[in-house]
Amino acid sequence: MRLDKFLKQNKIIKRRILAKEAIEKGFISRNGIQAKPSSEVKPGDTISIRFSNRTLVVKVLEGFEIEILKEIKE
Repeated sequence: MRLDKFLKQNKIIKRRILAKEAIEKGFISRNGIQAKPSSEVKPGDTISIRFSNRTLVVKVLEGFEIEILKEIKE
């Protein structure tokens, strides 16, 4: 599944276009590497999402569900 679609489907970001923009601006990484919106997400991947006041780190589970690993408030 595409990263931008994954973020929208799991309600991390409200709209796919907003997910795409956040990825392109470098706010989201997959397995510690800056990703592209079309990057394929697989179970076991770790996704880091930087918001304005916090960073959320999630692990992709089977069925493309998420497990929150940590949330860092800045």
